[in-house]
Amino acid sequence: MKIDSSNPYVVDLSPEEFLHLPQRPLLIDVRFSLEYRASHVPNAVNLSLPRILMGMSPIFRPWVLPQWFRDLPKDQPLAVICLTAHRSPIAAKQLVKAGFPQVYNITGGMREWWRLEFLTSKN
Repeated sequence: MKIDSSNPYVVDLSPEEFLHLPQRPLLIDVRFSLEYRASHVPNAVNLSLPRILMGMSPIFRPWVLPQWFRDLPKDQPLAVICLTAHRSPIAAKQLVKAGFPQVYNITGGMREWWRLEFLTSKN
């Protein structure tokens, strides 16, 4: 799937569709760090929705966002996941506003991931 970078928007993907992408985007888990540490998708990185929202605000930027995020090239494809797909669509829209043209929202969130019995990492 290719997205026109001149007209960025969020694409919804199920966990199965995400796993079948030929080149998976960087997966950002937008839950709180405690939730992430309890269980998360392998190779997912954690950046909570509140940090994303604050980081996009001119008052807090850039110190709220971690260096790895600030260093991402704007053409980096991103996917976002949360617990139930209530926080991730908000984060996805913010990432598009921030200039990332290729953003995916994982529908159903971690609950759907677990229901499908996909593997997760525990720290």
